[in-house]
Amino acid sequence: MSFCVFAQDNWVAPLEAKEIVNPYDGNQIAAQKGEILFQKLCWTCHGKSGLGDGPAGKSLNPKPKNFGLNSVQDQSDGELYWKISNGKGMMLPYKHSLSEEQRWQLVNYIRSFEIN
Repeated sequence: MSFCVFAQDNWVAPLEAKEIVNPYDGNQIAAQKGEILFQKLCWTCHGKSGLGDGPAGKSLNPKPKNFGLNSVQDQSDGELYWKISNGKGMMLPYKHSLSEEQRWQLVNYIRSFEIN
């Protein structure tokens, strides 16, 4: 199972996604749990450091996004959550396989990447 959340360059979440509130905003434990999930599910496309350079992502077109980019970090938590939940193309939808809490944990972990 791979997790390629930002593989689509022009992938825009619906406007209502911006309004979804992160119930775990700023929760460091949620971010730590998100890191564990990331290392199980996401690294194959996004790379161990979230740079978009994972082994499975090398053959994808477009390439998985680097989570440290402004184009990722400037999105609202709700937009990131929506994308993780619904997927698109090679990015699988995780709303059926991960709980809401787990998807928010991934959002919180994605927030830990430094902006490039």
